[in-house]
Amino acid sequence: MRSLGKPVYLAAGAYTVSLGPGRKEFSPRGERPGLEHYLRLAGAGTLAQIGDPGLIDEGVVGNFMAARFNRQGHLGSLMTIVHPTLEYKPALRVEGACASGGLALATGLKSVLSGLADVVLVMGVEVQNTVKSLYCADYLAGAGHYPSERKDGAAFFFPGKFSERAGAYAAKIGAVPARDAMAHWYRNAVENARLNPAAQEFHNTVPDLLAQGLTPTNPKAFTEHLNLFDCSKVSDGAAAILVASEAGWRRLGLARQDVVQVVGFAQLAANLTTPPPDLTELTTCRMAAAQALAMAGIAARDAGVFEVHDCFTISGLLSVEALGLAAPGGGADLVQSGATRRTGPYPVNTGGGLVGYGHPTGASGVRMAVDLLRQLTGRAGDYQLPLAREHGVMVSMGGNDKTVVSLVLRR
Repeated sequence: MRSLGKPVYLAAGAYTVSLGPGRKEFSPRGERPGLEHYLRLAGAGTLAQIGDPGLIDEGVVGNFMAARFNRQGHLGSLMTIVHPTLEYKPALRVEGACASGGLALATGLKSVLSGLADVVLVMGVEVQNTVKSLYCADYLAGAGHYPSERKDGAAFFFPGKFSERAGAYAAKIGAVPARDAMAHWYRNAVENARLNPAAQEFHNTVPDLLAQGLTPTNPKAFTEHLNLFDCSKVSDGAAAILVASEAGWRRLGLARQDVVQVVGFAQLAANLTTPPPDLTELTTCRMAAAQALAMAGIAARDAGVFEVHDCFTISGLLSVEALGLAAPGGGADLVQSGATRRTGPYPVNTGGGLVGYGHPTGASGVRMAVDLLRQLTGRAGDYQLPLAREHGVMVSMGGNDKTVVSLVLRR
């Protein structure tokens, strides 16, 4: 397996509140902050952890649909507002649907590995609460193959796509265990989010989360196999982190305990115009995770904490299978056993994940890396775990398993 060639690290991560339905301060009719607010806030959180911001060599921002949600393109140039020293340095925006943040990380890694940069500021941002939900669903449908899929797709396009996956999974393992496992995933996500003050579900006080997760589906109003609680919410927010060489983080005044090393990496793309080969498997996620883990020289079960792309509860179940934590069809039993809870051997999405923290699309991959960095350096606050293992694994997925970035980190 090809290695990275030289050591590369992540440091100084930060992210904003995920603002949207569920947060007490959110009002659908009220005026809300825009892209600049979130970029400044996440950027300031990262820069506050280092010495001289002038040592940052370049910037990259992940974003999916600002041109439609916010009528704003050219985000590479926009991210220079984070600090005056970023002006007249290289900066660009990358896009890969829901994996846009993961691609931003991949771009920063490649710059450092190439030797063209020692410190890259990597950001992700999305502001989606600007249009009605049906328009939002249509914009997000651009993460699929719009010409061939949109016309015959559900009004809520991606819930419809993952409802198809949930239906296929239910046919494979049984409707009752599939629905029970998705409800358990929802409960776990919200329980983790209640420990993370920035999470969209932080204020959730529902006493019986399992019962809520078991709410019957209503295909006349939504989808056949998913209810509203199976879905990550529409979210606004941003995340930031530094990718650095060893010389880079030392010049920033950081100590070894402040950084984590990237020891495994994969970035894969599947054909956007073709349907998934198997609705009960995240094939691209499986392949990317396997490559990253092989580069790191570990199995998934050797890691101590995980971040997966649970845009829907069914994608959470399929993600633990894609990682190899469970055999095909075994993700439901694994989740129901408690193995992926905070107290289990494979804690997943400890800050809430996409279902609990929220899914500001372009920011999600960067936010995943920040949560792993926090866990591995002991800085996760109320959601910190007593980790006995030194590795963390993340899988950032775009669209219906079409673009995937996977990283393995070591403290």
